Amino acid sequence: MEMHEKMETYDSEKASRRDDGLIWEKTEEKHLVNNRWIDFRESVWRFPDGMKIGPFYTFSRQDYVVIAARDKDGRYLTVRQFRQGIEHVTREYPAGGIERDEEPLAAAKRELEEETGYISDEWRFVSRIPSNPTMADNYAYIFYAGNCRRASSQKLDVTEFVDVELIEEDDLADMIRRDAFEQPVHVMAYYRTKEIM
Repeated sequence: MEMHEKMETYDSEKASRRDDGLIWEKTEEKHLVNNRWIDFRESVWRFPDGMKIGPFYTFSRQDYVVIAARDKDGRYLTVRQFRQGIEHVTREYPAGGIERDEEPLAAAKRELEEETGYISDEWRFVSRIPSNPTMADNYAYIFYAGNCRRASSQKLDVTEFVDVELIEEDDLADMIRRDAFEQPVHVMAYYRTKEIM
């Protein structure tokens, strides 16, 4: 006998009604650090059952772009740089913050050229996703850049020390399997980009 699962289509209004019993209410908030780089906050929340719990810590930072870029030979453009959070050098895609009043695609083009010296005429938007919904309110905009070509030298900020490496797809896939491509949004970008290629 053939069995068929009934698939429920997504209904945003119905989902919103279901969410009503899950939403927390913020009752207190204190800004611990608030500067051009970060707004770090301590807050207290009322849960759906009425209980108040705190402190919780959240932060705001600028939205940013991640660029899954390949050259004309199909190699991925990756960068190596020190990440102070985990205190070692990582390999990742080119990425960077979106400036005020800057469109995400313009930021992606700028960051690719600044970090790698490469440019592309083939751009596709892939996804917009929260960078860390548990603690942060910023978003990552993911783009694919195809047939990239070297156009200039790097134009790095004074705090950037970045090496560029071209990686074959099999090698990058192997690095991801070995947890050696360590930025989680960048790993997600790899898989999401493959869906549209």
